[in-house]
Amino acid sequence: MKFSRRKFLHLAAGTASLSAFSQVVWSQAYPTRPVRVIVPAAAGGPADTLARLLGQWLQERLGQPFVIDNRPGAGSNIGTEVVVRAPADGYTLLLATMSNATNATLYDKLKFNFIRDIAPVAGIDREPNVMVVNASVPAKTVSEFIAYAKANPGTITMASIGIGSSPHLIGELFKMMTGVDLVHVPYRGGAPAVTDLLGGQVQVYFGTASASVEHIRAGRLRALAVTTATQSDAFPDLPTVADVVPGFEASTWFGVGAPKNTPAEIIDKLNNEINVGLVDPKIKARLADMGGVPLVLSPADFGKLIAEETEKWGNVVKFLGAKAD
Repeated sequence: MKFSRRKFLHLAAGTASLSAFSQVVWSQAYPTRPVRVIVPAAAGGPADTLARLLGQWLQERLGQPFVIDNRPGAGSNIGTEVVVRAPADGYTLLLATMSNATNATLYDKLKFNFIRDIAPVAGIDREPNVMVVNASVPAKTVSEFIAYAKANPGTITMASIGIGSSPHLIGELFKMMTGVDLVHVPYRGGAPAVTDLLGGQVQVYFGTASASVEHIRAGRLRALAVTTATQSDAFPDLPTVADVVPGFEASTWFGVGAPKNTPAEIIDKLNNEINVGLVDPKIKARLADMGGVPLVLSPADFGKLIAEETEKWGNVVKFLGAKAD
């Protein structure tokens, strides 16, 4: 049986339309089974807390479990690679953090390119980092801490959640701009870092607000300043580091990513549901309790934020000459 060119093209176009239609219908039905959310950090830290808060919201809205899967290690690269290698079907998501942006420059031998291989889905929140010290540290202000550190060079330990993490790079920026000598001690997550800070094994931590806010309010840790350019609503009585160190500014963001080529319909559906959650009074209040501000963005705007942060912190990493194995 012979087909004319016109009939063949018509048939091909019809097949393509049917395929596209099936894709839309399939995406509209999403999710039909549990969704795994990879958190590239230890349980109990701010990334884990946000993932569970968001997962519960999405489960209630979409009718399927959003299962949190903690995969810490290598500054978030282990968990991120799990998502990069996962099927692009919307059933494996990433809790993305600032570390994903900094790692592009920090690591020479990554097996993926974050901007190329992860599709931006939605923002979650942006938090000031807070400069906190163990209660045994005599300094009560940033100026006093700088003087104390200069009087005791190389003896004060600075916690982070890994090389290239926001607490690490913000701490390195502080060292660079003040000339103090702090000893970096990396941990595998925010929870163990704060535990050792409370115990006095380390003395200072430039952690996210959510990592230490309860301990600050309870008086177990002493907050000296926030790292943002302006004061934080969560800590209205705290000054900024920039009050003492002009030009100092940094913050931490969290969001959601998916494997590249995840259907746009699924990304848009997730983006819409997440953004609805971020303006829900209960979730907004919970984010505020953790010191965060909702980051309501389209997928494109979240992608723009990632690109800007990758460039900004890439320049810091290059200036410091920092590298991770």
